[in-house]
Amino acid sequence: MSAARPPLPQPAGEALRLRVRLPRPGFVLDVHLRLPPAGITAIFGPSGSGKTTLLRCVAGLESAPDAHIAVAGEDWQDSARGLFVPTHRRPLGYVFQEASLFDHLDVRGNLAFAQKRSGASAPLQPLLELLGIAALLDRKPFQLSGGERQRVAIARALATGPRILLLDEPLAAVDLARRREILPWLERLRDELRIPMLYVTHSGDEVARLADHLVLLEAGRVRAQGPLAEVLARVDLPAIAGEEAGVVLHAAVAERDERWQLARVACGGGSLWIADAGLALEQRVRVQVLARDVSLALAPPERSSIQNLLPGTVRALAPGAHGSQVVVQVACGDALLLSRITARAADQLGLAPGVQVWAQVKSAALVA
Repeated sequence: MSAARPPLPQPAGEALRLRVRLPRPGFVLDVHLRLPPAGITAIFGPSGSGKTTLLRCVAGLESAPDAHIAVAGEDWQDSARGLFVPTHRRPLGYVFQEASLFDHLDVRGNLAFAQKRSGASAPLQPLLELLGIAALLDRKPFQLSGGERQRVAIARALATGPRILLLDEPLAAVDLARRREILPWLERLRDELRIPMLYVTHSGDEVARLADHLVLLEAGRVRAQGPLAEVLARVDLPAIAGEEAGVVLHAAVAERDERWQLARVACGGGSLWIADAGLALEQRVRVQVLARDVSLALAPPERSSIQNLLPGTVRALAPGAHGSQVVVQVACGDALLLSRITARAADQLGLAPGVQVWAQVKSAALVA
């Protein structure tokens, strides 16, 4: 099982300033964003929310009549000045759902073509090692597995030396086994590259595992955006479509209990015991805690089967998906948790912002 590191320290400045208004029949993409200059920004939303259209506008494959797009301080489109830089002059890499490699070229030829077309001359060896494709250079695309083809496609996009990498649901066309093969390589890209990545996905699992920053799109507009942990912990947003409400905590392995096959991970709010996946001490991990797995008490319970107990303060409450439910946001140190309990329980406990509680985490798991 692989573990994801917390976000890299963010350099000063911004990777992308984006204002796009693109009318379509029955739909208007109307987006204003300022995104960080490193790590993965996940663009998430239901089908038809404008995710791919937004990516195509950044790439210059679509020209919105009202737009200002700037990457790393360079304007790529400014409708007020009549500026539009065509796609072939934008230093970007684009990875599609399908690998779309040149069938008549081997892997080496595909990478060389990308470099020649872009004028890039950086050595490819670090990129080959980063994506684990050095042994595939002499193979044609038909000799590659689905996961290998997609890794080569990512390498080809990066071989151009882009200032930004755009990934449009890169795992949508591969099966579960291939997804598990590719995800660790995407984590390596996030952790080791110093360029920003916009990652369109409809998978909550991919968001939890890969994203540093999250943009939620709904009907062409930004419903929410911000650091992953902050957005997931908001109670004024519905759970991601098809996903359980919950949070992702950045943590590190602090202790391993071999007798009970457990590992203690330290996060901003304290420590949690989780199933031991064989990770090394001090290994950075992401831990997911679902709202359904967190109960609240006004005093620390005694002789309980629940081993994870964190002191916290109620920050906010909001109605749940059903009238009988309430979602409670609890601040545990620097970490935020969500708890889904009955409205009757919240009333009986007198829960309100500022109330001190004990969060009982029944279950937590590494994101993998």
